[in-house]
Amino acid sequence: MLRRRTYALAMDASNLGSPLRIVDRIDVTIVMDNFVDVLMAGAEGVRRYAVRDFGDRDQLVAEHGFSALITVACGRDQYSMLYDSGLTPDGVGRNLDVLGIKVKELRAIVISHGHADHHGGLEGLFNRYGRCRLPLVIHPEAWRERKVVFPSGAEVRLPSPSRRDLEEEGVQLIEERGQTLLLDGSVLVSGQVERTTEFEKGFPIHYAHMPGGWEPDPLIVDDQNIILNVLGKGLVIVSGCSHSGAVNVLHNAQRLTGETQIAGFIGGFHLTGGLFEGIIDPTVNAFVDAKVARLLPAHCTGWRAVHALARAMPSAFVQPAVGTTITF
Repeated sequence: MLRRRTYALAMDASNLGSPLRIVDRIDVTIVMDNFVDVLMAGAEGVRRYAVRDFGDRDQLVAEHGFSALITVACGRDQYSMLYDSGLTPDGVGRNLDVLGIKVKELRAIVISHGHADHHGGLEGLFNRYGRCRLPLVIHPEAWRERKVVFPSGAEVRLPSPSRRDLEEEGVQLIEERGQTLLLDGSVLVSGQVERTTEFEKGFPIHYAHMPGGWEPDPLIVDDQNIILNVLGKGLVIVSGCSHSGAVNVLHNAQRLTGETQIAGFIGGFHLTGGLFEGIIDPTVNAFVDAKVARLLPAHCTGWRAVHALARAMPSAFVQPAVGTTITF
């Protein structure tokens, strides 16, 4: 019975025939990020992880990766899903344990794109908790083997997820280029993001292995994000890396839902390094213009962009950290 209900929570919405359900409350917990600080102060709507004993063997860990637990409440119903799973096999599983999050209560998993720092923790998650018979939403291009080739000639390999391993774990793979609704229509997976800005042009040193060999793959078309709509507040967007461009991600969410008010944007902006720092200013300007109410630039945003966003939007800015929960 539970298995049928779990699967029923995933439904195709490629043409948005079913509208995104407006929810009463959203909690987003950062399970993995590049930064952890257990001494940070909270604020209204921001709850920090309270360390109890530094003598415990298990503490929260940070790594170059991203993962978020998203919990939605509609009336008496409450559902949770995992968006991304970090880089290393053990990091996300460890943090879920420390945070007291019961994996068996998850209703779905979504992978933002095929880079290892967003799916690498799935292996350890299943090893730790056993087979998770859950819907797992992934873009069909996420299976590609990728790498980054720097001007110096140095290469960084970006292993793709293993379809065979995931199928052996019993997950229900939902491969979709377009949009998908989850959790009784309360969570919208964006699918491929429409790209309209002139300055967000992708990752020029990114390559994918194709049948004919390695080819340029600057757009990373499998980049997809999570969109929610909270009553009286507007949209909450959670994005893994925003390879589509953070402004494109924001505008795409507005276009898909018809809602212009942005309650929150949480996740990576991919503005780190010399290739992307030149577009920090127009990105910041667009977010200021959009009047984003709560902003947590995480993971691959880069310190220059984080500081620029914090200066431009001081009342909206929240320093993200592993274990932080934002409530809308």
